[in-house]
Amino acid sequence: MSSFLDKILEAKKAEIAQSKQLTAFDKVKQQAVVRSDYRGFKKSMDQSGVRIIAEIKRASPSKGDIRSDLSPSQLAGAYERGGAAALSVLTEPAFFKGSVQDFRQARSSVKLPVLRKDFIIEPYQVYESAAIGADAILLIVRILDDENLHALYHLAKDIGLDVLVEVFDLRDAERATALNADLIGINNRDLAYFSTDVNQAVRIAAVLPEGTATVAASGIHTVADITFNLRNDIRRFLIGESLVKQGDPEATLREWRSQCVCTD
Repeated sequence: MSSFLDKILEAKKAEIAQSKQLTAFDKVKQQAVVRSDYRGFKKSMDQSGVRIIAEIKRASPSKGDIRSDLSPSQLAGAYERGGAAALSVLTEPAFFKGSVQDFRQARSSVKLPVLRKDFIIEPYQVYESAAIGADAILLIVRILDDENLHALYHLAKDIGLDVLVEVFDLRDAERATALNADLIGINNRDLAYFSTDVNQAVRIAAVLPEGTATVAASGIHTVADITFNLRNDIRRFLIGESLVKQGDPEATLREWRSQCVCTD
């Protein structure tokens, strides 16, 4: 039986083929290489204190609609006022109901650096990410072989994008370490079947080289979850569903930051 990840990647390949028909590779590349307005995603992650990447996410394969009617611009503004260090915007349409339009609306509404979160498997998507205004992209180790992982990582860096390299297990961590990735996101969720273990980030962070900038992602819902990670030397978080569902995400972020004694 196919996993969620298999289905997502199959749909992604069809989506990329369609995108190439709508906008030629050369045009997207040209738009990307003239970019000069990067906001410094990694620089924001390197600042002191707890750094929260607040995510704009309409749906997920495992839970269906989370908040399909959200306004990217309004939510981005609330996140910024609440003290988020950066934004993450889902642009995958088939399973997460995201879009490039969501990304553009969110970024144009704030001054924060913005991560394009998607399943990036080809150079076209790297250039496209720069062209739409991304400050950083996500590269998921487990969906790329070593050759493509290294090629996409260095391409992104070469054109000015920061890269959040996502790992899940020990094998992923070894490959990210070999890449010399300077920012590693540890997903508590297994993308194959969308099961979550909130202890996974702590386990994997313990085997990464000392000084690695790590981000815990998935399953972070409360101050207690953040505090647990802080005790284990993880102070960067990517938080989506629990923020999107809040009636007042701005106030929630402020409360989390105050209770965790966050500083900028």
